[in-house]
Amino acid sequence: MHRRSILWGTLSAVGAAFAASRANATTEAPPQKLKVVYHLDDLDKVSFVVGNIQNHLNGVGGPGNVTIALVVHGQALKAFHSSGANPELATHLGQFTRDGIELAACGNTMKSQNITLGDLLPGFVAAERGGVVRLAELQSQGYLYLRP
Repeated sequence: MHRRSILWGTLSAVGAAFAASRANATTEAPPQKLKVVYHLDDLDKVSFVVGNIQNHLNGVGGPGNVTIALVVHGQALKAFHSSGANPELATHLGQFTRDGIELAACGNTMKSQNITLGDLLPGFVAAERGGVVRLAELQSQGYLYLRP
């Protein structure tokens, strides 16, 4: 009789633990929307990075499922000058802006290239304190850093 009580007590405890774990699983909050920042400073990688961002959006089911920022500095910023920009790039950037992607241009690079936001394709904001500072700020806000 004593063995039966021990067995019954053990089975009851295991059942209660299982039920409690299932209850916790159903009350857990859904995962937060992923936040990603792309770092672009290489002129030769502009098309590649823009393609990566588009693939990222497609892979997660659209802009509502991810928060993306693009920080551009150095020679790569030249590709975004409105006076000489590739029309396909301009189209992609317009869609990215509509999708809510932050497009940040390094303020230091803008000064060195002697340009303003008005000289860039629409949608850019200035990272006044610098592109690398903006990258660090975004990372401190939980953005994952990608440098293709």
